[in-house]
Amino acid sequence: MRGYEDTTAFLGEWGHFQQTVFFLLCASTIPNGFSAFSVIFLGDSPPHHCFIPDSGNLSQAWRNAIIPIEVVNGQQEESKCSRYRLDVVRNLSALGYIPGLDVNLTGVEQERCVDGWSYSKDIYQSTIVTEFDLVCNDKWKQPFTSSVYFLGVLCGSFFSGQLSDRFGRKPVLFVTMAVQTLFTFVQVFSQSWEMFSVLFFIVGLGQISNYVAAFVLGTEMLTGTVRVLYVTLGVCLFFAFGYMMLPLMAFFIRDWRSLLLIMSVPGLVYIPLWWFIPESPRWLLSQGRVQEAEAILRDAARRNRVTAPEVIFEESEGEEKPKPEERHSPLDLLRTSNIRNITIILSLVWFTLSMGYFAISLNTSRLHGDPYVNCFISAAIEVPAYIISWLLLRYLPRRMSASSSMLLGGGALYFIQLVPPSLPSLSIALEMLGKFGMATGTALMYAYTGELYPTVIRNTALGSCAMISRVGSIIAPYIMTLSTCYKYLPYILLGSFLVLSAMAIPFLPESFGHPLPETIQQMHKREWLKCPCISEEDKRTPEQPNGTTKILLEIGL
Repeated sequence: MRGYEDTTAFLGEWGHFQQTVFFLLCASTIPNGFSAFSVIFLGDSPPHHCFIPDSGNLSQAWRNAIIPIEVVNGQQEESKCSRYRLDVVRNLSALGYIPGLDVNLTGVEQERCVDGWSYSKDIYQSTIVTEFDLVCNDKWKQPFTSSVYFLGVLCGSFFSGQLSDRFGRKPVLFVTMAVQTLFTFVQVFSQSWEMFSVLFFIVGLGQISNYVAAFVLGTEMLTGTVRVLYVTLGVCLFFAFGYMMLPLMAFFIRDWRSLLLIMSVPGLVYIPLWWFIPESPRWLLSQGRVQEAEAILRDAARRNRVTAPEVIFEESEGEEKPKPEERHSPLDLLRTSNIRNITIILSLVWFTLSMGYFAISLNTSRLHGDPYVNCFISAAIEVPAYIISWLLLRYLPRRMSASSSMLLGGGALYFIQLVPPSLPSLSIALEMLGKFGMATGTALMYAYTGELYPTVIRNTALGSCAMISRVGSIIAPYIMTLSTCYKYLPYILLGSFLVLSAMAIPFLPESFGHPLPETIQQMHKREWLKCPCISEEDKRTPEQPNGTTKILLEIGL
């Protein structure tokens, strides 16, 4: 029996049908870009201090002095969570005393912000922080809001693959897009932080589910070099385009409810795509629905202006035949010393990349300068990162490429602490360079991880690594809060993890130019700790296809 790609070779690789599928599926990932980072503007905390009620017996001098001055990171700023007791200040003002001259302010009793807070509107009209007062004692809710979203992403990662395997790629893609759109819209009507967070969890669940469905649908319908381009550049670049749209929308819409409303609109645009994106013929064949798969391919042939054979699939090609395979579990990733070492190293790398990538991305609104410009630069830096990662995957060894990109990212973050305060733009440039290294490394590790493990446990390995990376993203919102202890502590911590991961990667086997291992025994035969450069005769031959190409249908996010 011929393979699926041999059977459908009459369609070609880049006809009108493939072009439509390629660009529509890539476009479906655009909302994921601005949804994943929307909390940058939805949950930003503008400058604030205790609210001072209007009072006729409070002089302007005392109104200006009622907020205590604190030293934070060597700089003086107004207290965000306390004020001098209002009744005491009113009495002192009524007696005509002048603060700082007649009264030593250090001796005046302080109180919490019992009347609420006053928020600056220089940048935002409102955010969930100003709406629900997520400051001072409730400040912990700011990073936790992001973690709730990524917790939804983690849960979606568990269920999306199973749902698409059972109900089909196309229904899951559109249902989860509807979930993401609908619950983003419902968030507009949130009456409490708890309600917003629950809805945000569901948005995260829908976001990753439709991203995975689009990824799998594209890899199953596209073939050859087009499939490689789709996985390594297509979905990644369009995700970055969506990310770049976020600061543009937020710049013109400064109210968090209105921003959510605008973010939910693109989901409606994707409804007509139901009639243009077909179900995966591969999946239909796996379910024994041969006639439906043939109908899709005949329509594709008509669009590509080629002639389809009278019989595309034999009936036996749509029937599932049981295979006497040995069952494998996640425990196989730790069973032998070789696989255990690979798993431990990759777990460290995936955790580090995800934690660092999201920590830096979510921090853009807190950098010096315009938060919208900073966010746009942070998004735009991913475009060259993905292009370079694609080139590295085609031409250079994996260990050298991955280790160098992470070393670049870690080194850039380390150097931030050496930048004088008078050069904030240089600090931002180094932070963006660090993100560039991490984005490049992330794109490389998807392919590298799939090439290291044998076919029998490849999906299990990729799923486990993805789970570890989600844990890193859940922790990420808290990393930058460590700056309250020491300004540069987050960068030192992330830089240390990146450098450690870069030093660990050379201990992995090299996979560039080698065939994919099919069994665990073949994996054990891989060479370790050799020079990452390979000779011409080691490069792939027609009998040993590029592992990057071969794993695409086996990758599960």
